[in-house]
Amino acid sequence: MDSTVNVGLIGFGVGGQTFHAPLITSIKGLKLTKIRAVKDAQVAAASSLYPEAKIIADAENIFDDPSIELVAISTPNTSHLSLAKAALLAGKHVMLDKPFTITTADADELMALAMEQNKILTVYHSRRCDSDFRTLQRLIQSELLGRIVEFESRYDRFRNYLRPGAWREEALPGSGILYDLGAHLIDQALVLFGLPDAIDADLRTQRKGARVDDNFELTLHYPGLKVILKAGMLVREPLPRFILLGEQGSFVKYGMDVQEDALKAGQKPAGNNNWGIEPQANWGKINTEHNGVHLTGAIESEVGNYADLYQNVYDAITGKGELQVKPGQARNTIRVIELAFQSNIEKRTVEFS
Repeated sequence: MDSTVNVGLIGFGVGGQTFHAPLITSIKGLKLTKIRAVKDAQVAAASSLYPEAKIIADAENIFDDPSIELVAISTPNTSHLSLAKAALLAGKHVMLDKPFTITTADADELMALAMEQNKILTVYHSRRCDSDFRTLQRLIQSELLGRIVEFESRYDRFRNYLRPGAWREEALPGSGILYDLGAHLIDQALVLFGLPDAIDADLRTQRKGARVDDNFELTLHYPGLKVILKAGMLVREPLPRFILLGEQGSFVKYGMDVQEDALKAGQKPAGNNNWGIEPQANWGKINTEHNGVHLTGAIESEVGNYADLYQNVYDAITGKGELQVKPGQARNTIRVIELAFQSNIEKRTVEFS
């Protein structure tokens, strides 16, 4: 019989409400028992959506509860270190929203503590479970394009104004688009190609009054391979999500994974047979030659499922599987971000170290 793992969720803003609670409650074996929510609107939403959970105002109430084994943290980046540290010291496993931490020193501290406490520490790098990213992985493994020489990945939005009260747009450590959207793109690139030899970065503030970076372009240098990662807030006309170039052909993909919009619309993956399935109009296009045959057309997207991340954490806690998002991997993403800031300031290519 499967054991039940009780979960305490800290934070019920956009992240907790949209990305964590619906996925936690979609996994058989995970039970959302407590939610820390502070603002009146968030308390009301949590009470309405998850009446079986107790709504609390103090994270200590979760840390001090011996029945809770897993703590999910979805709070501003500046609180990641302190909350994760408190959870680990209380003997809890931790799922920490991305980005892992603000600095690699903070990441190292948490990793050492998790090892000392013999507890699982992982990071919500959900974009590994995007349908298009899974498609990209399959395509690279198939070698249909031959040796890969260039990869470009974008994560764009169009918001030509500053959102009032948004902590990500305040001049705080860990704010800005590189820590936010960049963490997704960097993690995906490292999953695909490993650690780069060197990094170039161009970080900009393009919107009037912006106090933190709202546009970036990173180049990750590998032997025989160039990886370009871009994001911006002033991209009204959609640009390709992925461009993959190989010796034998190319792959171009438009459109974002459908799961975020589905979650924002109140849908859940549990019991939803259409979950994570991209419309055919969004399938990527391939043009290549393989074994002397010229191939062109659409590549059907793989099925995405963010809930797989929480299923994996449950399996790791109960000894049924290996942890997918390892803290060392998430730490490397933070290191790339640190080096990107260094590259931008010093206006030079910096070696990965």
